[in-house]
Amino acid sequence: MKPLTALTDRTHQPDEPVSALGRGLLRFTQDPRDLPFLYLILQISATLIPLAVLLYLPGLPGWLWGGLAVAYLFLNNITFKGPFGLMLHCSCHRPIFKKQYGWLNHYLPWVIGPLFGQTPETYFTHHMGMHHAENNQEHDRSSTMHYQRDSWRGFARYLGTFMFVGIFQLAHYFIQRRKLKLLFRSLRGELLFFGLFVGLWLLNWPATLVVFGLPFLISRVIMMLGNWTQHAFVDAADPGNAYRNSVTCLNTRYNHKCWNDGYHTSHHVRPALHWSEHPAHFLKTLPKYVQHDAIVFDGIHFLHVFAWLMTKRYDLLARHFVNLGERYHSDAEVIELLKARTCRIARTPALAAAA
Repeated sequence: MKPLTALTDRTHQPDEPVSALGRGLLRFTQDPRDLPFLYLILQISATLIPLAVLLYLPGLPGWLWGGLAVAYLFLNNITFKGPFGLMLHCSCHRPIFKKQYGWLNHYLPWVIGPLFGQTPETYFTHHMGMHHAENNQEHDRSSTMHYQRDSWRGFARYLGTFMFVGIFQLAHYFIQRRKLKLLFRSLRGELLFFGLFVGLWLLNWPATLVVFGLPFLISRVIMMLGNWTQHAFVDAADPGNAYRNSVTCLNTRYNHKCWNDGYHTSHHVRPALHWSEHPAHFLKTLPKYVQHDAIVFDGIHFLHVFAWLMTKRYDLLARHFVNLGERYHSDAEVIELLKARTCRIARTPALAAAA
């Protein structure tokens, strides 16, 4: 166990100097705190898009094409995927661009997103139209509740369900809830992406595999791994309580790179809270975390949590567990809590019959 220490996670620094480029970009954004997003958009646009175009050019020497492919995959999946994915997430809750430049808000899901394997607008419809609406409860088709959350077999079933029937489950949910606009947007994005993919595959399958295929597979695995871990610890007695069904990861480099994504509890409590406000909000509402027996880790991020759950290294999780309010007296007590929160929660009879 660890005591709560001073937070080192990323916040907005109003006195930080802004370059001439930054001052020019600020006129486009609704919130000056989102200036780092605009820098990231420019970096991605100046690197991935030209590389993608070059990979489709005919007649390139094999050694040059291979080098470009390696550079593209490295930038896509190592350098930019995390920051882009969480920027896309933030933009779903708080659009980046001002109303007079509203068309630029389509640039992320429709132009850059497909390069990262994000089918246009399906992230938004899934995340805003279902996940937050249902809060990881039974009607959320990506809910973790009904799986044993420290089991490789459970995760394989969870991932496989999303990969092969996820879009059909999402469509069924929107039909049931009569959210027909969201249904149209999700199916449109999915069908257009795969139509483009098939057409480009027939034109140049190696380039299409690198530019769209591998990023698509990696993105879907990472998204499900993230959601699995963010909602790995769920209290069966109160699964709808965001403090009891979500995880918080403090003081980690991941929060600097990915816009404080570790603060997943406060994100479900206040979905529209700006990414830079989460550390202060956490400290302000600390009594609620104590009151609701929330699970908070220090110095690790979601990949650590996932790996240690899958290998059942509860001792390592307990070592990084923050003992808020001095609730626990030993690592053994913490391990007992963590194991109880990963147990599969049975479906209600009506939903089990429908599944």
